[in-house]
Amino acid sequence: MTGPADQRDPLPAGTVRLGQIAGIDVVVQASWLLVALLIAVGMAPRISSVAPGLGWLTYVAGLAFAVLLYLSVLLHEASHAIAARHYGLTVRSISIHFLGGATQLESEAPSARAELVIAVVGPLTSLAVGGVSLGLAFVTPDGLVGLAVDALATTNLVVGVLNLVPGLPLDGGRVLRAVLWGLGTGPDRATVVAAWGGRVAAVLVVAWPVFVVIVLQRPPDVVDMVVAVMIGVFLWGGATASLVHARMRRRLPGLAARPLARRLLEVPEDLPVSEAVRRAQDARAGGIATIATTGGVVGLVDERALQAMPVERRPWVPTSSLARAVEPGMRISADLVGEDLIRAITEHPASEYLLLDPDGEVFGVLSVADVERAFAAVRQGRPAPEEETGR
Repeated sequence: MTGPADQRDPLPAGTVRLGQIAGIDVVVQASWLLVALLIAVGMAPRISSVAPGLGWLTYVAGLAFAVLLYLSVLLHEASHAIAARHYGLTVRSISIHFLGGATQLESEAPSARAELVIAVVGPLTSLAVGGVSLGLAFVTPDGLVGLAVDALATTNLVVGVLNLVPGLPLDGGRVLRAVLWGLGTGPDRATVVAAWGGRVAAVLVVAWPVFVVIVLQRPPDVVDMVVAVMIGVFLWGGATASLVHARMRRRLPGLAARPLARRLLEVPEDLPVSEAVRRAQDARAGGIATIATTGGVVGLVDERALQAMPVERRPWVPTSSLARAVEPGMRISADLVGEDLIRAITEHPASEYLLLDPDGEVFGVLSVADVERAFAAVRQGRPAPEEETGR
C-alpha cells in the first residue's frame, strides 16, 4: 500500500526504503549488508583467479556481484507483488533481507487459483533468469563479466528449484496449499499439510552436514553447518507460524460482532455528560451515542475519555464533547464474523463502532476492548465472552 511519505507506516529499526516498483515500496534490511560482505569475501578467490591484480578492488567487485544477485531476488519478489495486484490484493511492501526477500500482502489470496499463480510466478521468474543467464554464459567471454553471468545462472536456478520444495514458508509450500485447496481440501487444512512439509524440509536441511559426511565423504566445514542451521531455523519457524495461523483461523468463526454488541443509548448532543451517564445506567446500556437535532446517530462517546473525566465536571460538559464523529468506516454490519470482523476494525481504527442490522437500523455498539478480549479467548481455544446484546 503506497501513499505520501508522511502517510506510510514507520519502518522498523535497521530498515531503509530504497524506492518503488509499480508503486510498491521496496525496503532493505540492514542484515542484507552482512550477507553482501560475506558474498564479497567468498567471491574474492574466484575474482582474483579471473582478474588478478585488482587488489582491494576485488572486494568491490564482490559487492557488485552481491548487488546483482539481490537484484534478481528483487525481480522474483516483484513478480509475486504484480501477480497479487492482478488479483486485487493490496501489497504493503517488498523487503530484501539476509535470506532473500519477502512480499508483504494485506490479505490472503481470494481463491486457490489466485494463490497458485501468485506463489508460482516467483520461482518461475528465478528459473527464467537462470535459464537466460545460462544461455548467455556460452557466449560471454571469460573474465569478470563471464563470472558474473555464471554466478547469476547458478544462483537463480538453485533459488528457483529450492523455492519449489513443497513446504511453507517456501513458495512451493504455497503451491502445494493451492493445489490441495483447489482439490477440495479446506484452505486451513491445506495450510497444515503444507506447513508440515516445511517442517520436514527444515529437518532435512539441518541434516545436510550428515549428508556431506556419508554421501560426499568429506567433513562438513563451518559454512556448511552455519548455513544449514540458519536455513533450518528459518524454515521451521515459518512452518510453525503457518500452523499457528491455520489453527487460529479455524477458531475465528467463534468471534462474532453480534454477540459482543453492547446496548446503545442515544442522547441529544447538548445533554450534560452526567445526565447521559445516569440514563445509560438506568437503561443498562454499555455505550452512548449522540444524535443530531434532525435525528440519526452522529457520534459515539469514547469510553476512555468518559472514564478520564472527573465526576464533578460532568454536569457542565455536553456529551458531544466526548463523542467521536461516526465516520463511514465506523458503521459496520452486526453480522460480521471472524476475519471479516478483524479486517473491518483494522482498516478503520477506532475505539467503538456502530453496529447496523441488514436493514440499516442501529443494533448496538461494539467496543474494541471487547473484541480484543474475545480474540484472546479464541486464540486460547476458549469460547468468546458475550456482552448484553443489542438495542
